[in-house]
Amino acid sequence: MQQTASNTDTPQQSTANRTSRRSSADTAMPVELNVNGNIYKLSLDPRTTLLDALRERLHLTGTKKGCDHGQCGACTVHVNGRRVNACLSLAGTHAGDEIATIEGIGQPDALHPMQTAFVECDGYQCGYCTSGQIMSAVALLDEAVGPGNAEVREAMSGNLCRCGAYQNIVAAIQRVRGQS
Repeated sequence: MQQTASNTDTPQQSTANRTSRRSSADTAMPVELNVNGNIYKLSLDPRTTLLDALRERLHLTGTKKGCDHGQCGACTVHVNGRRVNACLSLAGTHAGDEIATIEGIGQPDALHPMQTAFVECDGYQCGYCTSGQIMSAVALLDEAVGPGNAEVREAMSGNLCRCGAYQNIVAAIQRVRGQS
């Protein structure tokens, strides 16, 4: 005797079950990203954040995943010269944009001046926020920020340091700005 399964799914459950069975290849979209001067052709789920594309697909792990809510700044990168929280930005929206990560602003034998200043001023402790802090600080160099420490602190307020190295971070930024 052959048994038949009864379908007791509601129409909503049935649709949800079909949707959950789709592979990511079914929903993937082609995306071409220009990161640190290199072109990458990827096939991404449309919901992939820029942060996840950088870390998981391109293996550029200098950009950190902190809060994943745009509140800590650990994921700060530059998009067309402006700082962006990569955790809040969809990768697919950045085709044709110039994206820079911490890996793209300096090399171990030729550090960016901001990287050098962070080392010299001890602008890091655990180092987790450091890449986001440096990326924000580099962007700040091209922004209209007043000369004082208070203005720098305000401009950097989107980047949190759990270790409390703020005084040293400001000192590093001011050194590069020629304000110290």
